[in-house]
Amino acid sequence: MAFSTTHLVILPTYNTGAKLRGVVAEVLRHWQPVMVVVDGSTDDGAREMRELATTEPQLSVIVLPKNSGKGAAVLVAAEAAVARGFNHALVMDADGQHPAESIAEFMAASRRHPAAAVLGDPIFGPEVPRERLYGRKLSTGMTRVEVLGAGVDDALFGFRIYPLKPLLQVLGPRRSGRRYDFETEAMVRLMWAGVPTVNLRAPVRYFTRAQGGVSHFHYLRDNVLLFRVHFRLVVELIFLRWPAMLRHRRRWRCAERARKHGTTFTDAILEK
Repeated sequence: MAFSTTHLVILPTYNTGAKLRGVVAEVLRHWQPVMVVVDGSTDDGAREMRELATTEPQLSVIVLPKNSGKGAAVLVAAEAAVARGFNHALVMDADGQHPAESIAEFMAASRRHPAAAVLGDPIFGPEVPRERLYGRKLSTGMTRVEVLGAGVDDALFGFRIYPLKPLLQVLGPRRSGRRYDFETEAMVRLMWAGVPTVNLRAPVRYFTRAQGGVSHFHYLRDNVLLFRVHFRLVVELIFLRWPAMLRHRRRWRCAERARKHGTTFTDAILEK
């Protein structure tokens, strides 16, 4: 188990069911501290987490009175984490799909690249629904249009480390990015703000209902939501964001050149 005063794990949960307690206990074995946000659950999640917190001093629990969406839950936790002095948070699902054993690797990458967001690039098993794969490929392709190139290997995978203050700056004042549009809008707006990315491969598991799997993704409603967010982002890119995005990409290329050639960032800029 690793402990940090700068990096924590955030797990938003809504009616996760029987897997919640085991997932949180497993995460605590790999990393501390951990913050669970119970997003208006109507199951026993809030009670179970409060009970677990009495024996786990590095577990904190936030209970929201009504379901507000994953993005809203993460932003509430991000504000609480910043108030406690944390700089970064690894956000992961509480249903057991995301790999607790990869937490340390992602945290190490974040420490090496503190200005960056560290994004999971999922390794799928044969059990993954085909329609999920096609939908996320389309969403990732649209995201690359919105950021004028590479940088996000998977637009929807929720296993990520965010620098907290930039995340709150780009999404805090907005009303969007509160539900299943969170991952996509958060990364596009962070990159528009000049936050670089690091992509790391990570396994993902899909559970059937018989295995205790729980999904609140509604194919029609949430795909319409994703279509709307991509439409808004493309329009905003065309009319407002593309000059800054081009400047950020030039800066990132210079920084990468400097890293490869052992020069300083300033030297790389001057060579340009």
